[in-house]
Amino acid sequence: MRARPISREVLVEEVAERIAGAPRDAWVRVAVDGAPPSHPERLADALVEPLNVRGRAVLRVSAGDFLRPASLRLEYGRTDPDAFYDDWLDASALTREVLGPLDEGGTGKVLQKLWDSRADRAYRMPYQTLPAGAVVLVDGTLLLGRGLPFDVTVHLWLSQGALGRTTAEDERWRLPAYARYEDEADPARSADVAVRADHPDHMALIE
Repeated sequence: MRARPISREVLVEEVAERIAGAPRDAWVRVAVDGAPPSHPERLADALVEPLNVRGRAVLRVSAGDFLRPASLRLEYGRTDPDAFYDDWLDASALTREVLGPLDEGGTGKVLQKLWDSRADRAYRMPYQTLPAGAVVLVDGTLLLGRGLPFDVTVHLWLSQGALGRTTAEDERWRLPAYARYEDEADPARSADVAVRADHPDHMALIE
């Protein structure tokens, strides 16, 4: 894979320009995907203001607020990498409550948060209707290869060595799931925008 060095600031501007280039009246569903050490939430947060400047309303959503209840998520224990890969994210709920309503001709009525995994209960938040042309930025991990209806996908790629060095000790049991993700989803190739993020100050676009 070829890589073009890029600063975080330029990356944000280039991704924002790509997102804002969608038809002005179309909702845009964006995935910002990456293992936790790559901090996809930071990139998603950084995109909000540049998109606002370009005339796009933005709703920030975290896939972590669409996990299944503990009784389902942890059925095979708290450290099962295959369960983490297959069973933690409630992809159906994320589609039903956030992505599906933003299909062409959809209602635009979405739910920002569904399930508080720490308290293991529903957030009970109200629905909100997004204006035409609004952008939903969804950060998370293991989002690609699931058939989720995103319009733009961004993946923050970490080499195996960087992922091993930066994964927290209490989350190292997840490493086989990330390896499986590389094999099955090939996110660095399948994403619309792929970024080598081994070091936050020395990023590169994968081309």
